[in-house]
Amino acid sequence: MKVQVLIDNIAGTCCSRKLFGEWGLSVYVEYEGHKVLLDTGASHLFAKNANVMGIDLTQVDIGVLSHAHYDHANGMAKFFKANSSAPFYLRKGAAENCYHTGKLLGRFTYHYYIGIHKGWLERFADRIRFVEGIAEIAPGITLVPHSTPGLERIGEMAHLSVKENGKYRYDNFDHEQSLVFDTPQGLFIMNSCSHAGADNIVKEIEAAFPGKKIYAILGGFHLFRYPDARVRAFAERLRELDVQKIYTGHCTGDRAYGILREVLGERAEQMHTGMTINL
Repeated sequence: MKVQVLIDNIAGTCCSRKLFGEWGLSVYVEYEGHKVLLDTGASHLFAKNANVMGIDLTQVDIGVLSHAHYDHANGMAKFFKANSSAPFYLRKGAAENCYHTGKLLGRFTYHYYIGIHKGWLERFADRIRFVEGIAEIAPGITLVPHSTPGLERIGEMAHLSVKENGKYRYDNFDHEQSLVFDTPQGLFIMNSCSHAGADNIVKEIEAAFPGKKIYAILGGFHLFRYPDARVRAFAERLRELDVQKIYTGHCTGDRAYGILREVLGERAEQMHTGMTINL
């Protein structure tokens, strides 16, 4: 199994050439003869980096969207232009309805759109496959939804909402899914923003694969706005779960990553554009 980060907040280099970084995430995986693309970042830049890294997007045979936010979905059109055949898997709960919700001057509620580009779900309907429940999309490659109850509380703390029937509700992340690979070292989990909490996600995967060892989790952990004490408590919970490798970046944030590194030591590694992981 080979994992390569096509876009992350932190720029990198490949073959002495500079790679782009942006607020977004896209990851390319080669696994048991399959070429998998997880997310497409916030723009076309993931494709530019792929070209520099020698990755041929036309050969991707499985695409996955981790969740319905722009910084993971805005490169979809570029991918579909480059690749004419790969199915692109979304959770059935994914729609063009995700918003950031906040207070202006502490009084006036506002919402701004952070979802999939309006009209793309219809425009690319022939390429999109919606999945429900635990779905094995190829041998050893499985998509797993959240099973943790009460996630709308996290949506409220993160100021994230969805709009349904003209009304806003706090997000329960029913549009988010984990991409899980079964490897000889154990299960390798990818969840690009881990809104439900990476510790909760590890427990969800343990429940979905009873008796299986979890080797690694890769993704953003959405900690960049959280206070130090909460980040440290999260890191302690993750340490107790005994995951061997934690690859994190994007919405984790530099400050939070420093705390994770303090608690988890060398098990935690900072993601960056161009990063390559070989198993």
